[in-house]
Amino acid sequence: MFTNAEIMRIAMDQSAADLCCDPGDFLKSENVIVYSEIGDGARKYYSEPIAANFVSYGSNIVAGVKNEYREIAENYLDKYEFYHCFETPNMHVLEEKMREAGQSICFMAEYFLPDMNRLNKLRCDYEIRILEQRDFENLYLPQWSNALCEKRKELDVLGVGAYDKGRLIGLAGCSADCENMWQIGVDVLPEYRKRGIACAVTSRLACEVVERGKVPFYCCAWSNIRSARNAVKCGFSPAWAEMTVKPSEVVNEMNKV
Repeated sequence: MFTNAEIMRIAMDQSAADLCCDPGDFLKSENVIVYSEIGDGARKYYSEPIAANFVSYGSNIVAGVKNEYREIAENYLDKYEFYHCFETPNMHVLEEKMREAGQSICFMAEYFLPDMNRLNKLRCDYEIRILEQRDFENLYLPQWSNALCEKRKELDVLGVGAYDKGRLIGLAGCSADCENMWQIGVDVLPEYRKRGIACAVTSRLACEVVERGKVPFYCCAWSNIRSARNAVKCGFSPAWAEMTVKPSEVVNEMNKV
């Protein structure tokens, strides 16, 4: 069983591996800029090209930045208090300068870690089953695209499903994105929402992950209030935030319909 301090240390160690920085950098009062490269032990879903990645655990910002964009990042971090660097309208300042260099703000997300004083297996009115990797073969469908990732099937290692008379109605899955931390995603069929299913499968999966000696983590967009509420109800707490800058052509490609 982990303590909250151990969980936070593991998370910071992983973020340090992602950015190729020192874990202690996240605890400093001043911002830190390091050369941007994806470390050997980085989470599997990170991929180049990345111009810059800004990470905050609440004390400062640690930025992994390619050398050609370092001055832009330095000027931006010097201009605002670190917690305002992830806010509009301030981000437009960064976006304008990065766009001049052919780059754009791409991903922004908040990450959650379990609070071991609150993490419990919540219940719902439906059958709950533990699923292993072999059970996912026929589940790579649009309705389960948050719980499972077809592009990285080999990383989907564990899941919890909710069933109504044998029909899968809710699914939480976790991806072994790095050695010590597994990321949780969840989906519930629209007609079954607001019945406690998301909380039941998410909290059960988080407990199963901990029992296997791994740290579960949860990620959602700041605007996804429903997902954030699910995380909090299941015993997770906000832990860190990230903002990633990629080439504008990559962002434009993502926005094509």
